[in-house]
Amino acid sequence: MNYRIVGDSDNPYVDVSLPTGQRIKLESGAMVFMKGVSIEGKLNSNSKGIGGLFKAVARSAVSGESMFITEAEGTAPDGRIGIAPAVPGCIRKLTIGDRQYRLNTGAFLCCDDSVTYNMIAQKNIGKAVFGGTGGFFIMETAGYGDLFVNAFGDMEELEVREGDPLIIDNEHVVAWDSNLDYNIRVASGVIGFTSGEGLVNEFHGNGKVIIQTRNVHSLAKALQVYLPSSSS
Repeated sequence: MNYRIVGDSDNPYVDVSLPTGQRIKLESGAMVFMKGVSIEGKLNSNSKGIGGLFKAVARSAVSGESMFITEAEGTAPDGRIGIAPAVPGCIRKLTIGDRQYRLNTGAFLCCDDSVTYNMIAQKNIGKAVFGGTGGFFIMETAGYGDLFVNAFGDMEELEVREGDPLIIDNEHVVAWDSNLDYNIRVASGVIGFTSGEGLVNEFHGNGKVIIQTRNVHSLAKALQVYLPSSSS
């Protein structure tokens, strides 16, 4: 993908060159501007027809992802499209191929047409309900090419080594190597929430995890005290 990331670290967008015939996929509603490009909304499903519709609706209901995805295709030699996430924060390119990833809900921004993904079921009901990493399903990449993820705040890579598990607050996980195993558990306390951390992901194996330095739910909680209540 021929691209450049434009703007400061808090509010960037991806400016993609898309000459005639080249195609990319992007998150529904992420287009900022385009010229010499056509876009088409499609169901977020690998299946067609009514079966594809049901799968897209089911994915949206249990994973939090949009039931639609946008496909853009260049229609002129100088085709170009700008793509931006819904929340402020940084954007990072992941190279898909020898390394495949699993993505948290809302992390996907756009990718080459040669990159695909599958929605895979969480391992147990505890992860599905409490994991915070995509609900009942999580997104796993396949194929090859460039894929862009976005985060609220900055992004950092953390290494996981065999025998030395890495524990991360669920709300701060953006993406992780697909070969890593992980478990969901309470952070501390009898009930698990006495430290204020709630539930965490414990990663095992060899690989890396990409985290975001902020999370939207903590921001919403911090702002709640300043918002008028219904009784005000």
